[in-house]
Amino acid sequence: MTQTETLKSEIVKIGKKLYANKFIAAYDGNISVRLDNNNVLTTPSGVCKGAITEQDILEINQQGEIVNGKGKPSSELRMHLLCYRLRPGINALIHAHPALCTALTIAGVSLAEPVIPEMVLTIGDVPTAAYATPTTSEVPESIKNLIPGHDAVLLERHGTITLGKNLDEAYYKLEKLEHSAKTILSARQLAVVKPLTTEQVKKLVDLRNSYKQ
Repeated sequence: MTQTETLKSEIVKIGKKLYANKFIAAYDGNISVRLDNNNVLTTPSGVCKGAITEQDILEINQQGEIVNGKGKPSSELRMHLLCYRLRPGINALIHAHPALCTALTIAGVSLAEPVIPEMVLTIGDVPTAAYATPTTSEVPESIKNLIPGHDAVLLERHGTITLGKNLDEAYYKLEKLEHSAKTILSARQLAVVKPLTTEQVKKLVDLRNSYKQ
C-alpha cells in the first residue's frame, strides 16, 4: 500500500472509534494527517465520521486547494493547516466534541490546573482557547498562540484539538482528556479539588522531559 492508502485506512478506523466512543455526534468533528509531500488528507464536511470510507477522504495542499478527491473539505480546514504550519513535527490532528471536556469549558472549569499526575506526565497543561465562532477564521485566530506549546487544547464551547506524531497518538490524547474530565468532575462533586504542589509538578515535568530525550 502507498502512504496515502495506508493513512486513508487509518483515518477511517479513527473516525469509527470517535463515533463509537461518542467523542463526536452526527456530522461533528474532523480528522487530518500530513503526507510526506506536506499535503494533508482530511475528512470531508457533511459526512458522519463514523461512516466515512477511503473514497470520501480528500487530499488538500497547504493553500487549502483540493488535490485529489471529490466533496467539500472540513469546515475547520484553516485550523488544521495552521496547526501543521506551526508544528512541523506534528503529523496528525483530531478535532472532536467530547461531551465532558466541552461541558467543562461551558462551566468555566480549566484543565490547565495540574490535578492528575498522568496528565502532567503525558500531555502537560491543557489551555482553553477563547470562544470563537465555529467554521470561521476566528477559530485559528483563537488558537494560534496556544498550539506552538501544547499538544492538546480545549475550545470554549466547541470541543477539543489533539495533536500527535501519528493518528493513534492524537486519538489517545483525546481519550486521556475526556477521562480526565470525568475524573475531575467526579472529584469536584465530592470535595474541593486541590492541585498538585509546585514540587510535585516539577518532578513530573522532569520525568516527561527525560522521556523525550
